[in-house]
Amino acid sequence: MNSTDNKPPDSPAVSKEGPVSQSTSVARSAGIVSFAVLLSRITGLVREMVMARLFGASMQNDAFILAFRIPNLTRDLFAEGALSSAFIPKFTEYLTTRSREEAARLANLVASALILIVGSFCAIGILISPYLVDLLAPGFHEVPGKYELAVTLTRIMFPFLLLVALAAQAMGILNACNQFAIPALSSTFFNLGSVAIGLGLGILAGPYLEISRIEGMAWGVLCGGGLQLFIQIPSLHKQGIRFIPKFDWSDPGLRAILALMGPAILGNAAVQINVMVNTAFAAEVYDPVRGFNGPVSWLAYSFRFMQLPLGLFGVAIASATLPAISRSAAIGNMEDFRKTLARSLGMVFLLTIPSSVGLAILGPSMIGAIYQYANGPFDAYDTHQTAIALSGFAVGLAGYAAIKVLTPAFYALKDSRTPMIISLVNIAVNYITASLLLKYTGLRHSGLALTTSAVAIFGFISLFWILRNRLGGMEGRALLSSIVKISIAALTMGGAIWLTSHAVYHYWGDGKMARIADLLISIPIGFLVFAGICRLLKVNELNLAINAIARPLGRFLPSKRATIS
Repeated sequence: MNSTDNKPPDSPAVSKEGPVSQSTSVARSAGIVSFAVLLSRITGLVREMVMARLFGASMQNDAFILAFRIPNLTRDLFAEGALSSAFIPKFTEYLTTRSREEAARLANLVASALILIVGSFCAIGILISPYLVDLLAPGFHEVPGKYELAVTLTRIMFPFLLLVALAAQAMGILNACNQFAIPALSSTFFNLGSVAIGLGLGILAGPYLEISRIEGMAWGVLCGGGLQLFIQIPSLHKQGIRFIPKFDWSDPGLRAILALMGPAILGNAAVQINVMVNTAFAAEVYDPVRGFNGPVSWLAYSFRFMQLPLGLFGVAIASATLPAISRSAAIGNMEDFRKTLARSLGMVFLLTIPSSVGLAILGPSMIGAIYQYANGPFDAYDTHQTAIALSGFAVGLAGYAAIKVLTPAFYALKDSRTPMIISLVNIAVNYITASLLLKYTGLRHSGLALTTSAVAIFGFISLFWILRNRLGGMEGRALLSSIVKISIAALTMGGAIWLTSHAVYHYWGDGKMARIADLLISIPIGFLVFAGICRLLKVNELNLAINAIARPLGRFLPSKRATIS
């Protein structure tokens, strides 16, 4: 990626803002990302609705989920984890302390290395797909044809890895240049492209290409990954950055990023690997109604609902926070670093704690309204089992999101060892706990979801405690006070929506319209109750959150000074 001028538009300069100003800037950037991520998550739900409508919780969907999860695991690690954590601090350091040409050269070196390394990994992955499926889901052999289908779908979708790695690097470059909307919107193009192309190939062109519907959806995922990358290229060009292949393995910037990425992958991997491990456990769970088909899909459908608040709040705030704290670390302003990070965590808790309560209470209505259709493959039993899993995942939502913010902070401080150690401990604890739960309790797939949440909370507490000691404090009392107040407001909100939800079902019955009515009534009431209690308790983060959300929305509203022509 080549620079055509010395200083691009919106080039980040050394921050001279105070902690409050920078925190406000982070909140505004997070608001822009949240709005873009909202569109992405909505289109993601549309994609899941199509899958539920076509395949339900069937053998085909179980095989697709496992096959997609193999490259999607690396998508999570690259797009929202290791690559961003390792690349953005170093790239931001170059933008802040060196010339734009040096930063562009570093970007080219990283992109070239990704093509070579990840491309080779994809080729190997296609060859060893049978062994990967056998390792991750040995229970698929229990259903005739399920293992073979999973292998086929894995081979189709494996090159998605390379596309999403390059898209993640483009996202990191644009975020470091204070461009957040287009990178966050790129996932929307993935969702829309994967559904449209998948349906076109699987349903319209399937008979001519001799591929099944589920294989068409797999090819759609691959094409959607290409769209996710290419939609960001015009924005890179506007920043004066173009890709030119370059190889220099002795370059100190590239070597520093590669040295950080290995530990960074492990440091960011705990939640994703735990989900993958629990998918393997779920493949061996026998359900009294569905047999060996169902648990994998129930976990996947429920985790999709987790992705909405996790992306809106955790990933968005982390994406906006990382460039800011990287600039603070680059110039040695640790006071600004500490305060920005603490206030970002406060925003995370403000938004995720009530979300987890809402997901646990309104989960059956949300899942039934979106996935369940009359005479469809996804029925009331699937709705109930998915809602149980969602309740387990919801417990750890705040932990998931906080880890997204805390882990990159260590890399901004050039510490890759601590997150790696904590992550490895989390993976081991999850494996042991999940094994014991399945062996000695009757929780089945819901226990796997709850285990993942418990490990995420443990990971957050560990990272926060270590970072707090290293920084000499992180506004711990103010943060604890906010958490207590937010929890009181969230519990009050939970009581209100529980009452409204039961009232709706009492008067409207248990049909699809009742579920939709429940959401339309309970969600606004819950928001008003939560916001009111937060104002009453003087939760400081509330105003920041409102301004952050209002700012991107204001761009789409007419100006107060506009006149009628």
